[in-house]
Amino acid sequence: MDTEIHTLLANIWFFIIGLILFLYVVLDGFDLGVGILSLFTRNDSHRAIMMTSLESIWDANETWLVLLGGALFGAFPMVYAIALQALYIPVMIMLFALIFRGVAFEFRHHARNKVPWNLAFGVSSLFAGLAQGFAFGGMIGGLDIQEAGDQGSIWGWLTPFSAIVAFGVVTGYTLLGATYLIIKTEGAIQLVSINQSYVAAILEITLLAAALFSASRFSSHFAARWAASESGFYLNLFVLLAVIAFMLVMRALHKKRELSAFFWSAIITLASLVAMTIGYYPYMIPASVLLTQAASSSRTLIFMLASIGLLIPVMLIYSSYQYLVFRGKVHTDKHSD
Repeated sequence: MDTEIHTLLANIWFFIIGLILFLYVVLDGFDLGVGILSLFTRNDSHRAIMMTSLESIWDANETWLVLLGGALFGAFPMVYAIALQALYIPVMIMLFALIFRGVAFEFRHHARNKVPWNLAFGVSSLFAGLAQGFAFGGMIGGLDIQEAGDQGSIWGWLTPFSAIVAFGVVTGYTLLGATYLIIKTEGAIQLVSINQSYVAAILEITLLAAALFSASRFSSHFAARWAASESGFYLNLFVLLAVIAFMLVMRALHKKRELSAFFWSAIITLASLVAMTIGYYPYMIPASVLLTQAASSSRTLIFMLASIGLLIPVMLIYSSYQYLVFRGKVHTDKHSD
């Protein structure tokens, strides 16, 4: 009975952490995507609009990353410890990139020469996205725990598979950022964002296919889960959902349906995360650490449900109110710096 309760609680927290991860990827993903896209514009007015569209929301979006780290530490401390050691380099690059990104964002408003700060904001956004992709790809690709723990190797995350995932994360963020700009802008910059969304959507669905193919080729567990009747059905279902969402993104872009383009871009992200999760379940670290092995005690998990679990609805309400207050277009004539 105790084992069944512990397994249930572990799965509940697995779902909660997955939800927090998805919310972070979508919400902070689009403003990282806007930062990446700022590297591809030479128009100072367009860049000013892009930066202004993020002014009131970018720091709140990163709160989900803090919550993700806290939830992972409390619910799955073994995974937290292994990840920080084995993924030390990408995690540190991500943290420094996010810090420098915030500094660049604030300093550009007061600098006479905005060029270096504009470049720093874009480059740090790109590095943060790549680092997150390499960390996630390294995690789901499987970590050599013995090597990372006993020999001090910190390069186990650097594989062809993690590179595919990293570029997939960057293109996903770029798609979210471009479709967000479609909502927030008008005129020439909106047309540019639509064209960038086409390219990003095609690249993302291509890299998703490459990641799924690589996972099935190099992971016997993933291949077995995909071949099984029940898990394979659900995995194929979410792959199909990603393909349908891709088609609907392209349709929304063609018809200039602003909200639909962003919504279906987020659905591609959701379908991709769920498909990968189904393929590697019940492992937290594939081929190494099972979900129930990594989970904290039942008492800890119950206590966390009464604390962090109740915090999530509050953050969702706050975020929703924030986007409601700051809705609307960012106009060119007001932000020409």
